[in-house]
Amino acid sequence: MTDERQPSSGSRQRIDKWLFFARMVKSRSLAQVYVQNGSVRVNGERVVQPSYGVKAGDRVELALERRDVILIVRLPGERRGPFEEAKLLYEDLTPPPDETKRLTPFEQASRVPGSGRPTKRDRRAIDRLTSEDD
Repeated sequence: MTDERQPSSGSRQRIDKWLFFARMVKSRSLAQVYVQNGSVRVNGERVVQPSYGVKAGDRVELALERRDVILIVRLPGERRGPFEEAKLLYEDLTPPPDETKRLTPFEQASRVPGSGRPTKRDRRAIDRLTSEDD
């Protein structure tokens, strides 16, 4: 009979399991893909084996699709629980995102005057200017 208990606070836990339990990724297989692609660093060193063990105090840097996350491991995970339980597993050191990068949908849709193809209004203004010069 095997012992199904989770690791105690002083032991190591697989990085793919920890990322899954900490709710950084949606599945363990996705965590394994991130690790194998070199998107995970532990204490500044790239980790390429999903079986790499993390312990309390380790610094985990994770390059996700839309953001980079920097975490300090507090505890090994016991299960994939709710977010409130999962955030007890780590301390988040991620810097806040730059506010200048965010554009409203209106700002994304508008263009700088004079850039790109002229609009009908721009073409008529050009025609007026060229016909006045004649």
